[in-house]
Amino acid sequence: MSHAVIGAGCRAHRWLRVTVQSRATLADVAKLAGVSAKTVSRVYAQRDRVSAETVERVLSAAKRLRFRPNSLARSLRRGGPSKTIGFIMGELLNPFYYGIAAGIERELAAHGSPLIVATTDDSPDGEEHVADALLAQRVGALLMIPVGDDQSYLEGERQLGTPVIAIDRPARNLVADAIVLENRTGTHTATASLIVHGHRDIAYVCNPASVYTQLERVQGYRDALRDAGLPVDGRHEVLLDDMSIPLEDTVRELLCAREAPTAIVAGNNRACVAALRAMRGLRHPPALIGFDDFDTADVLGVSVIAHDPVEMGRAAARLALERMADPAGFTTRVELPTWLIRRGSGERPPER
Repeated sequence: MSHAVIGAGCRAHRWLRVTVQSRATLADVAKLAGVSAKTVSRVYAQRDRVSAETVERVLSAAKRLRFRPNSLARSLRRGGPSKTIGFIMGELLNPFYYGIAAGIERELAAHGSPLIVATTDDSPDGEEHVADALLAQRVGALLMIPVGDDQSYLEGERQLGTPVIAIDRPARNLVADAIVLENRTGTHTATASLIVHGHRDIAYVCNPASVYTQLERVQGYRDALRDAGLPVDGRHEVLLDDMSIPLEDTVRELLCAREAPTAIVAGNNRACVAALRAMRGLRHPPALIGFDDFDTADVLGVSVIAHDPVEMGRAAARLALERMADPAGFTTRVELPTWLIRRGSGERPPER
């Protein structure tokens, strides 16, 4: 494995060499199915005019060849790639996601490449369906924020030359490039700062907890405690994986406990807002540092671990364009920096 530096504060690691196969054409499907190319075209355009037996043969051949009908075929060379890039994001209301989308769109606009955006609403069940819908448009590259446990369903498409770029979280069971944050460094910095200000009972809260970003962030929090010679107390870790559970109520219970923490590290912007709501009315609220900046954090005086989601989107778009120009090569993992912004909430001293 080799590594390289990409831009100030970024680390890139090269992992596996990517190989590319030629993409099956409509003629290839026709040959395997034993029908004419015109019949294959009719199966996808006017299926009711083709016998059920022929339809089954054509679709079976297409599946074996990993052939995808191209909805943009009239404007593209048959079997060739599109300049359009697809982006699969989570819920539309999350400012982190639309910041990434804005960065992608700005970078692609400068290169004359259109962008198609689809959302999974952070539901693993819908990820493959959304990906299939975008790939049916024969996008030139697929950018995605993985939410499922397995992205191996994209391996065949990647082998056919469609670059797949994972954003925020690496893809699982798939050889793909990745643009991620320095998650461990960020929470380690936040926790260490709270320790410097005198805190010894520090909680970590997040929902969901099983995604890559949170697994990395909670580890950074634990590492900082160990580095300071403090115990890692599971009672101070609120790690939820059910978005239907109100995190605000869970944090409130934590703060009402006999051994309540004097400080909190919130694993993402939603957890930070939930913690702020739970702290309302407290005479001596705990210190708080959240991961992810958000629009009113400066007004509320919330200390945060910040990063640049727009730059993350730009970096992903640049990598996608490079891959489209040269699909073969080693996969790349880019880590973008995070930094602590002190606004007051993370600098409060411990009070019982």
